[in-house]
Amino acid sequence: MSTDLKANKRSDFKRSSLTELRRQGNIPGVVYGYKTENTPISVDAITFIKTIRESGRNGIISLEVDGNKQNVILNDYQQDHIKDEITHIDFLAVNMSEEMHANVRIELVGEAPGVKDGGVLQQPVFEVSVTAKPSEMPDYIEVDISELQVGETITIGDIRNKYSVTINEEDDTLTIASILAPRQEEEISSGEEQEAGAPENEEGRETEASNESESDKE
Repeated sequence: MSTDLKANKRSDFKRSSLTELRRQGNIPGVVYGYKTENTPISVDAITFIKTIRESGRNGIISLEVDGNKQNVILNDYQQDHIKDEITHIDFLAVNMSEEMHANVRIELVGEAPGVKDGGVLQQPVFEVSVTAKPSEMPDYIEVDISELQVGETITIGDIRNKYSVTINEEDDTLTIASILAPRQEEEISSGEEQEAGAPENEEGRETEASNESESDKE
């Protein structure tokens, strides 16, 4: 099920016009992709935030531009972290019958017995690439750690066949979560051993679509 969102076409690309557009509570953006020309648009900022909260980060949005509707997903966005404002958005028009690739957040669920025993939970991987049809693309993948003991790990191979989507990561040995003994955690913190990996992007999935196009990001 899609969520409706209205957008207006843009024709003035002067910096002063974009500044005024944002001052009025709108976000400039672009829509491109399946059967869609690269089209500069703008959307109401408050309505956009409500739409994303309703549809989810990977949800299908029925975007109406000058009376014409098309199914899109939020492909990318730019944010001013100082002002806590979204300054530009990219919408990707999608073919609902074709599969697409996306990076999806991994969310650990449950209470690990190993943590209760004093172990330290490590999560080296925070997202994974998956393949699914647009309507079946999840916002996140839940990984159950409720049976994880000290010294044990959960890998890609352990979860590969537990979901309706296809996990694209080829390395079955890639660790998603593990429980370290307290001494191991101390060694890692002090630099005696190699530090655990950290995610490059913890904010969530960034869509990787085959029909990429340059946006008019200002």
